[in-house]
Amino acid sequence: MKVAFVASEGVPFSKTGGLADVVGALPKALAVLGHEVEVILPRYRVTAAGPAVPHAQSLTLPLGIGFKFATAQDGGRAHQVQTFLIDCPEYFDRDGLYQQNGADFPDNAHRFAAFSMATLEFLKRQTAPPDIIHCHDWETALVPIYLRNLYVGDKFFGATSVVLTIHNMGYQGIFPPHFLPQIGLHAGLFTIDGLEYYGNINLLKGGIIFSDFITTVSRKYAEEIQTPEFGYGLEGVVRAHSARLRGILNGVDYEEWDPATDKLLAAHYSPADLKGKAACKKALLQKMGVAAPAPARPVIGIISRFASQKGFDLIAAIAEQLAALDAYIVVLGSGEQKFEDLFREMALKHPDKVLVKIAYDNALAHLIEAGSDMFLMPSRYEPCGLNQIYSLKYGAVPVVRATGGLDDTIEPFDGKAGTGFKFDEYSPQALLGAIQAALEAYKAGKAWRSLMLNGMKKDFSWAASARAYSQIYETLRKTKAQTAQQA
Repeated sequence: MKVAFVASEGVPFSKTGGLADVVGALPKALAVLGHEVEVILPRYRVTAAGPAVPHAQSLTLPLGIGFKFATAQDGGRAHQVQTFLIDCPEYFDRDGLYQQNGADFPDNAHRFAAFSMATLEFLKRQTAPPDIIHCHDWETALVPIYLRNLYVGDKFFGATSVVLTIHNMGYQGIFPPHFLPQIGLHAGLFTIDGLEYYGNINLLKGGIIFSDFITTVSRKYAEEIQTPEFGYGLEGVVRAHSARLRGILNGVDYEEWDPATDKLLAAHYSPADLKGKAACKKALLQKMGVAAPAPARPVIGIISRFASQKGFDLIAAIAEQLAALDAYIVVLGSGEQKFEDLFREMALKHPDKVLVKIAYDNALAHLIEAGSDMFLMPSRYEPCGLNQIYSLKYGAVPVVRATGGLDDTIEPFDGKAGTGFKFDEYSPQALLGAIQAALEAYKAGKAWRSLMLNGMKKDFSWAASARAYSQIYETLRKTKAQTAQQA
């Protein structure tokens, strides 16, 4: 089938989080299955310009705030996947992807409306329509909204189905109602059965309603977003459309994340030969400024965006108890100021044990995975999570809260079977108890080695996820064909 991936970010062109990793990896796995896959992304300031696509010059976008113009650029072809970049400098030639100085761009609705409409106009310039348009999160939820409203009579897209993947329900694209005509949509959509949401418009809600199928990034998260705790006000909408909802666990790209081949490590290792992990641990501690590393002391790694969603309020509540443990705590990330300040203060008070870098550093992230004995992810909610899967491969035993993809991927250790440690109650005491249980198990060297190997032998490659998506695509294509025959 011909599949067009449409997303607001994707490696190696742009990235703020796990969405970009998915968009960089899943299309490659789908291409292996024989699909013709293209990826369409905005061209941001951080994205190098490509050559113009001749047949797609000057895409005219009739938005309510006046005509806007975009062009399509060739982003290159790799792993049998073609990438195109939508260039609209007025909206995307900026330092940040979504924010500046920690605040969302006030015209984000206009920006991603322009991108969504430009995507559809660009697809119309191609010789054949896509069988599937696969959209991601609220930033591209306007694609199905436009397709089923502005383009409803367009025969070019008559056999095209739309899949919307929700990576994080906490971000929905909520804007004041006066934005509706500004993004080219009629007032009739401002209803409870349309985009209306407590007096505002909600683009993710519209994407859910107008898509042909909805997925999210783990089985558990598909269940959780149907509840008030995790639905963020859309749980009723999701439940109403649950017959076409499925949770498919994200995979990981083992070409990039494998300690046996990782070029960013001080030494390589594998389940057959773990010697290199000790060398990575020593290299990590030295890089973080420890003059005389204690090899017997366990390393607890943290790599994350610093936000309450990620459980950092729990860590703040037990900061001194953590620092008192006989362990190194190595932290990499950035985010909310209060948590950046927390880790800076912990590092100042405990410079020999709490080792912190406030930044995004891909090379250091790889070294933390390899050099850590444990990896901490106490998230309030976690749609899928990737770092716990990387950690399994690298022999860094995950300590996680049993939510979303963390619950789906980590099996509790019982002394022999299992791959990590989980806690259910979202409380500082439950988190501390799980960490203490992991430290006790670490002291039992032989059992710990078995625990590491259990995780390192797990396979979370993209192949299984790609097959699941392929099955959805095929079902949608058959449904469209049957509907056309009946008509």
